[in-house]
Amino acid sequence: MSCSDGPADRAPQLLAIIGGTGFGEYAGLTNITPAIVDTPYGTAYLERGLLHQVPLVFLPRHGQPASFPPHRVNYRANIAALTQLGVSQILAITAVGSVDTQLPAGAIVMPDQVIDYTHGRAQTFYDDEIHHIDFTYPYTPALRTELAAAVVTLCERDPLMVFRPRGVYGCTQGPRLETAAEISRMARDGCTIVGMTAMPEATLAREKGVEYAGLSVVVNAGAGINDQAVDLDGITAVMVEGMGRIRQALSIFVERRYQVGGPV
Repeated sequence: MSCSDGPADRAPQLLAIIGGTGFGEYAGLTNITPAIVDTPYGTAYLERGLLHQVPLVFLPRHGQPASFPPHRVNYRANIAALTQLGVSQILAITAVGSVDTQLPAGAIVMPDQVIDYTHGRAQTFYDDEIHHIDFTYPYTPALRTELAAAVVTLCERDPLMVFRPRGVYGCTQGPRLETAAEISRMARDGCTIVGMTAMPEATLAREKGVEYAGLSVVVNAGAGINDQAVDLDGITAVMVEGMGRIRQALSIFVERRYQVGGPV
């Protein structure tokens, strides 16, 4: 995959980063102004700040401090709050398990598709009317291309890094991890990775007309893949390293897009 700066005449757009497990605070963000935003769906905590002097919004998905498990995150309030601030693009960061046996812990995946295994979550802003959206491609292709170029640049600097520029995110209900049989089923369904927060977040962003792309850090092998129990203690070390790479990729993305800082 070649790297590209993207269209030179693209107008600046307000970017939001949604951070999940392992990314509850944004190291490197400066001039932070925290806010609790009221929406018709409840409140959402977020922070406005600067990354390389570029204004952006950071929203910790699970709250600050983190207190909402995946099935209790108020996804509607989160997305509504971002759009109320004028956000037009979202980069969603997640920690996931692998379903593909060829994906090692620490790999970064940029999913292009989703399979939704959740239930009982508020999936739409349109509970009282019929409103359909085209969800053929859940992640915005143009934004994915731009984000992938930034990650590839990081890969060129870090030969040990594994990056998969496509993948299917299987979103489960949580908060428990999956059984070996469930991971086996998800592999047959075509999933690459498994997490708990992509849905309905991606759907709600589409309903609001917000571009949406994601980066996922593989922090463990899915249940049953290596005939061992999931190493919950080992996940932390992998997550710290992986989220550090994510932050570097986001810095490259912002520097390149807004033409700030030094060579990227």
